Order: sequence, then structure tokens, then C-alpha cells
Amino acid sequence: MASTLHETQPIRGTQSFVAQMGWVSARPSLTALEVGWNWIFAVPFLAIALTEAQRILFTLPPEAAGLGNLDPQNPWLAAEQLNHALALYWPLVLGVVHWLFPLAAIAWIVVSGFGRNLLLRRMEPGLRFRPLAVMALQGCWLALLLLTLWCWLESIAWAAATHIVPGTEPDLIGLSAWTVFLSLGFFSLWALVSWVFSVAPLLMLLEERSVLSALRQCFTLGKTFTNKLIEINLVMGIVKLALIVVAMVFSAAPLPFSDELGPEALHFVWAMSLIFFFVASDYFQVVRLKGFLEFCRMFRGPR
Repeated sequence: MASTLHETQPIRGTQSFVAQMGWVSARPSLTALEVGWNWIFAVPFLAIALTEAQRILFTLPPEAAGLGNLDPQNPWLAAEQLNHALALYWPLVLGVVHWLFPLAAIAWIVVSGFGRNLLLRRMEPGLRFRPLAVMALQGCWLALLLLTLWCWLESIAWAAATHIVPGTEPDLIGLSAWTVFLSLGFFSLWALVSWVFSVAPLLMLLEERSVLSALRQCFTLGKTFTNKLIEINLVMGIVKLALIVVAMVFSAAPLPFSDELGPEALHFVWAMSLIFFFVASDYFQVVRLKGFLEFCRMFRGPR
């Protein structure tokens, strides 16, 4: 009877979303673990980045780069001034990026491999501890993210180059339309492809597969299973966009009262808004993994 009901009334990918949120909310240690490993990486990285930024600003003060006399009444002149300042700062920033980015990427892969493996073991007791294999999949996810971001930036640069031509009236409407279209397009593309590296660790650990075997298996899961995974991934991406909007609203809410509150209160509100976004984002990441795990059980059977 249950099998017949399942076949005649297929479950949507997000139909059990509220139930998964309740399950994760009842186990705050899962979200704490996700938040913990992210900040184990983020705090040292941000400290190093802040130190290097201060060093760059000491080497080339903003006034020397022309940032002290920006004209807010003339956006075109301000854009030219910012472009000139960027040309001066770029060699200094690039010198830091050349050594900091590879170090940060390796550190993130290592920390996320351990953290994600521990999280999956908490969610599904009995899974093997295979951090090196999870690190390999996390590295693939990071490479795909960087490739997607690079393609998006290149497409935005193309739109700017074709709609803002020296000597002619800039086509701002066309540029805005292409910017929105390309941004939504790459957002949808990311949702269509990134689920692979979230499901692959589950298949690898649940079914005792190798890294390559788990990746291959992700492309042979069947149309029904794959559609549900993509649906969850797309909805989670929309949720993250909603969290960004909510955090921006929270951070902007006290601006009309800035004179009464003072800068310290504004800085506190902005910090709390950032913390809210990061914690909520990690919470929904755990919900995403829980949803993927439940559908793996449904379509792949018990471990």
C-alpha cells in the first residue's frame, strides 16, 4: 500500500523541507559543528587578510591613490578616480594574492575535509572516517566554484566592454539587463551542477566507494533522483539569496538613527548581521545535506 502511494504520489524534492529543518533544529550540535569548522578556517584567514590590507594601505595611503577627493556628485568622474586607484593598488594586491590564495585554498580543503566528514558521521552514525577522500571532493567543489566565478566575471567584463564604449553614449540599460541576465544564468548553472559534489561524499561514505566511483555514480542516479537533488540545490540557493537580503535589511535598519545611536552601535549591528548570515547559511547547509541523505536512503536503499 505504501509503495503504491509513493508511486502514484511522487514526493517533491522540497516537500519534506520543513521536516528536515525541524530535525536539524532539534540537533543544534550539527549546526555548531558546521559553524565551528568554517570559523576555524575563517578567523586566521581574515586576520591575515586584514594584516596584509593594513600593510598595503600603509605602503600606499588612500590619499596618495586619489581616494581622498572622490566626487560623489559626479558618478562618471568618481568611476574614473576609482579606476585610477585600482590600477595603483592592483600590483600590491596581486602580490599578496599570489601566495595567500593557494595557502588559503589548501587550508580550506583540509579543514573542510575533516569538518564535513565529522558532520556526516554525526548525521549518520557508523560512517567511516575518510577525511582524505572528502578533501579530494571538497577540492573539486572549490575548483568548480572558482571556474564558475571566473566565467561570470569574464561575461560581466564582456557586457561592460560592449555597452560602455569610449566616445559613445554608454548603454546603461543594456548593461544592467545583461548583468541581471548573466548573474541569474550563472546562479542557475551553479545550482544545476554543484549538487554533484554534495552528493558524492554521501555516496562514497554510504556505499564504501572510491572518489572516482562516487563521482561517476552521481551521473547515473536516474532522472527522478537527479531532479530532486537539483530542486533542493536550487531552493537552497534561493534561500541563501534571501538570507543576504535579510542581513542587508538588518544592517540598514538603524541608519536613520545613526546620529542618536553613534558609530559603535552601527558597527555592532553590522557585525551581528554578518554573524546572523553566516550562522543561518551554515544551518541551511546542514539542512541541505540532511535532505540529500534522506533521498539517498529513499532511492539507493539502506546502507
